[in-house]
Amino acid sequence: MNHPINQWVPFEEGEYLVVNAFLAVNNKAALVIERAMIEVYTGPKGLRQIKGTGMIRPALMVELLEDSDDLDLVLDLGGKYKYYLKKPELQAGKVFAEDVSASIHFYPSQPWEKISEPEFDRMAK
Repeated sequence: MNHPINQWVPFEEGEYLVVNAFLAVNNKAALVIERAMIEVYTGPKGLRQIKGTGMIRPALMVELLEDSDDLDLVLDLGGKYKYYLKKPELQAGKVFAEDVSASIHFYPSQPWEKISEPEFDRMAK
């Protein structure tokens, strides 16, 4: 069953590499997510959903959380496909050594917002 009005994911099921991904605080880039990818799947109500993974340095994420509890996520899937996720659900590794990377999993808490290339560039600075 297709629900075009409620369908906020414009991609077919599958895995997609993310060109650029970062956690943002106050609409400014704060922490790059390396080797990011998203998986598009069909949820229980027949709507496409996403979940994603990547690599971060958890110690840097902890520093961000000391400044703000509100971390947002910005994804660049290439070309005009740039998205803003407000307050996604985040699950990251618990290794806090400065030089250690760990995986992060992210899940939208609400539909993502498409953003323009100039808006993405402004946030990425």
